[in-house]
Amino acid sequence: MRLGILTGGGDCPGLNAAIRAVTRRSIDTYGSSVVGIHNGWAGLIHGDTEPLSLYSVSGILHRGGTILGTSRTNPIKHPDGIERIKENIKKFELDAVVAIGGEDTLGAAAKLNEAGIPMVGLPKTIDNDIVGTDATFGFDTAVMIATDAIDRLHTTAESHHRVMVIEVMGRHTGWIAIKAGIAGGADCILIPEVPMEIGEVCHLVNQRKQRGKTFSLIVVAEGFSPKNATKLVTQDDKVDEFGHVRLGGIGHLIGVEIERLIDIETRVTILGHIQRGGSPTAYDRVLATQYGVAAADLLHNGGFGRMVALNGTKIESIPLTDIIGKIRKVDNHLYEIARVFFG
Repeated sequence: MRLGILTGGGDCPGLNAAIRAVTRRSIDTYGSSVVGIHNGWAGLIHGDTEPLSLYSVSGILHRGGTILGTSRTNPIKHPDGIERIKENIKKFELDAVVAIGGEDTLGAAAKLNEAGIPMVGLPKTIDNDIVGTDATFGFDTAVMIATDAIDRLHTTAESHHRVMVIEVMGRHTGWIAIKAGIAGGADCILIPEVPMEIGEVCHLVNQRKQRGKTFSLIVVAEGFSPKNATKLVTQDDKVDEFGHVRLGGIGHLIGVEIERLIDIETRVTILGHIQRGGSPTAYDRVLATQYGVAAADLLHNGGFGRMVALNGTKIESIPLTDIIGKIRKVDNHLYEIARVFFG
C-alpha cells in the first residue's frame, strides 16, 4: 500500500509524533510506502509532496509544529479542488490518505471520502472540541502552558493588588480556560458555553476584596461573549476558507469594563499562539503516538471513512461523518466544580 499523510488547520504540539507513528507503523509492520503531503489540503490540490522514510521521521517526536507544514485550505470550496485532488491521488499512486486535523480538516476528509477518496482521520486540536473522542492531542500541552502563565501572573497580581485578565484560546468551547483556570486557581472563568454579565464578574472581584483579597485572576476563552452581547469580539472582519473570523480582544473589553465599573487597576494578557508552540507534553506525545499507530492499522485493515478516537483508556474508531457540524462542549459538571472557587 502507498499512503499519504497531511496535517491541516492550526498547528499544535504532537503533530510530528503522530506523523512519526503513522510512518513507522506503516513501513515496519505493513511494508508500505509513505508520502508526506505539504501544507494540508493545499499540498494535495497542488501536488506538493515528499517521500517519508524511517530516517526522515527520526528525531521528530519531541518537536513542536509539523514537519509537513499546514494551512487552512478548504478543498471543498477550492475551485476544482476535489477533481484536482483525485488527479494527484492518481499521479502519486496513493491508495489512501491519513488526514490529521481538527473539525474543519476532518469534516473535509469525511466529504472527500464520500467522493471516493479513501480517508482515515486523526483528531488533533488544542481546543479539545472534537466529538466522539475523550481527548485530542495538543490540548494537554496548551493547558500546561496556560497554567504556567496563570501561576506567573498570580504573583504579580498579588504584589500590585491588581485584577489580571488572562485570555486563552477557545473559539467554540472553553476547555483550555476551564482546565487551566481550575489548575491555576482562577477566581473567575469565562467560557463560550456559559454567558455571564460583566457585572457578575465585578461582583466576584468585590466579594474577594471584602475578604481582604486585593487581587483577582480572571481566565477568559477568546470565544466568550458577555450575556446579551450581539456578537463576538474579533480582530477584524476577515474570514478564512472555512468561514471563521479571527477572534481576540475579549480580554481587553473585560479589563476596560472592570476598571470602569469598580475602579480597580486591571491588566490583560493574551496568550495567543504561544499556546500552540514548543515541545508537546509527555501525555500528548503518547496520545499522538497511540493515534498514529491506530490510524495506520485502521488504514491497512480497510477502515476508510473513520477517525481514531480515545474512549476511556482504549483507542477505537468512529465514522468521520459523526463529527460533521458538531462541537464537544465543556461538561456542565466540570464548570460547576470551577464555580465553587469563584470569588
